[in-house]
Amino acid sequence: MPGPPCGSLLDYKTAKFSLTRNRRVGLLHRLLQLSALGYLLGWVLLMRKGYQERDAAPRVAMVTKVKGAAAAEAAGRRLWDAADLTWPPQGENVLFLVTNFIATIQQAQGTCPESPSVLDGMCTEDADCPMGNPVVHGNGIKTGKCLMFNATCSTCEIYGWCPVENGTLPRKLLLAETENFTLFIKNTVHFTKFNFSKCNALQTTDPSYFKTCTYDPIFNPSCPVFRVRDMVEAAGENFGDLALLGGSIRVLIEWNCDLDHAAAQCQPQYSFSLQDTRYNFRGQPCAAMGVKVISLIYP
Repeated sequence: MPGPPCGSLLDYKTAKFSLTRNRRVGLLHRLLQLSALGYLLGWVLLMRKGYQERDAAPRVAMVTKVKGAAAAEAAGRRLWDAADLTWPPQGENVLFLVTNFIATIQQAQGTCPESPSVLDGMCTEDADCPMGNPVVHGNGIKTGKCLMFNATCSTCEIYGWCPVENGTLPRKLLLAETENFTLFIKNTVHFTKFNFSKCNALQTTDPSYFKTCTYDPIFNPSCPVFRVRDMVEAAGENFGDLALLGGSIRVLIEWNCDLDHAAAQCQPQYSFSLQDTRYNFRGQPCAAMGVKVISLIYP
C-alpha cells in the first residue's frame, strides 16, 4: 500500500559499515590511500608547486646595442662602425649586422645597359624596349633603346642606378672583423602581480664593467655583452661560412623564477640557435646576420 503523503520527509537513514578482517584487502586499502597522499604531496605540491600563484602577464623591456669597427678594402679602404653595419632599421626584438657586401664602383643615377641576367631586359631591337616600362625584376626604367651589352648579347637601356650592380658575392668575407663585434642585451622583467623586477645585467657602480666584460656561462654569467662569433658558435655554426652568405640567429632568454627563494636565484638562461641561412637584403647589396632576441618567462 502507498505510504502516507510526505512520509519520506520523516524517514531516518544511517550508513551501514562492513568490517572485513582480511590483511590483503586492508593492505590494498592503505596502499591506495598512501598513493593518493603521495601524489598530492610529492607531485602536486612539491614538483608542480601547485600551491604557488603565477603571474600571467609579466612585463618585459629590452634594449640592444652593437659595438665594433671593421675595415674593408673593396671600393677603396673604408672604416665601418656599428652605425654603418646595423641596418636596415631594427624590428621588434630584431637587429641586423652586415657581414658581407657587393661593391658597385662609382654608381650614380643615369642611363646604361640592363644586366643580361635579367630576362625582361634582353632585346634584339628598340621595339623590344618600350619607353617608360619598368624592367621586371630589373634595375630601372626602359628608355626605348636596345644597346650592345657585350659581343654576345644586347640589353635594353635603362634609367636607374648605373652601372648596374654585379650580383656575384665575393668569395672572401669582406667584413671578417665583424666576428669581434659585441652585442649588449639588457633584458628586464617585471612581475606586476608580485611587485618584483629583475634585470639580466649585473647591478654595479663600476662604469667600466660593461666596457670590459664578455659573457661566459660559467665565469661571467651576469655580463650581457655577447661576442658575435661566440653566439654563432653556440648555435653550432662556423662564423666564416655563415657570414659569407648571411643567416639568422635566435637568442632565447629564459626566465624561470621561483619567488619562494632568494631574488639572487632568479637568473636568466641563454640559448642560441640557427633560424635560417643565406639572408640578404637590397639597398646596398649585403649579406647580413639577423639576430632575434626572445624572452621566455616562467614566474
